[in-house]
Amino acid sequence: MKIVNFQNDKRKITAMVGNLSVLEYLSDTSVSPANAEREYFMSRMGVRKRQVVCKLDGKNSIITQAGAMQWTGGSVQATSGIKGVGDLFGKMVKGAVTKESAVKPEYVGQGILVLEPTYKYIILEDISRWPSGMTIEDGMFLACEGTVKNKVVARRTLSSAALGNEGLFNLSLYGTGAVALESNVPAEELIEIELDNDELKIDGDMAVCWSTNLDFSVERSSKTLLGSAINGEGLVNVYRGTGRVLMSPVAVTHSLTAAAAPTPLKGR
Repeated sequence: MKIVNFQNDKRKITAMVGNLSVLEYLSDTSVSPANAEREYFMSRMGVRKRQVVCKLDGKNSIITQAGAMQWTGGSVQATSGIKGVGDLFGKMVKGAVTKESAVKPEYVGQGILVLEPTYKYIILEDISRWPSGMTIEDGMFLACEGTVKNKVVARRTLSSAALGNEGLFNLSLYGTGAVALESNVPAEELIEIELDNDELKIDGDMAVCWSTNLDFSVERSSKTLLGSAINGEGLVNVYRGTGRVLMSPVAVTHSLTAAAAPTPLKGR
């Protein structure tokens, strides 16, 4: 199979890890008069369409979020990735507590797999750089190589997590291979914090991902209720131990996908 004009002066591969790469639309001219102005200024600010492109060589496999596939080329087949009733039940439990799709399709064969475009930023990570595994925020998983495994991890203090604006469980990825995450913040703006038997407190869900071996809980910002009331912070996310945290420098308060929605054209 030969694919022509996949990359040109308007869209290019901007990142690659393992068999996953990111195709970014540097200038998207497939617009209507209704949203041309908005698309132009969005592109100038770096808010662009991006797609994950996956290479299948007949030996590897790619696991994606349900409904993420846009098109495939070559001898590529999709499987459910379910190994039995028990496996299906386990996946349903994982999906229920982590806000991820219960069944993630697994693509095998030889060819190319292209995922649906998104206005969110795509972060590619090599899981081998996270020896204890990488825990991610809810809803960030997009795709990974078949060698990447996953499990559900719980907060250390479930009662305090229930009081904050956080879930009780998160998805942890481990093993080897590349993973693609959807983020509201580009990778180059993320702050990487390395903890060495140390402690990190964050007000809000600004952490994108963190080492699974870190002790993660939601606690009062002060040891006393009076102290928390005085400093005005309330509950904070606390990470303790030795590992890494990737943190957004700002709290994102809107969805990039919603912000990029075209404005209806008013007829005359």
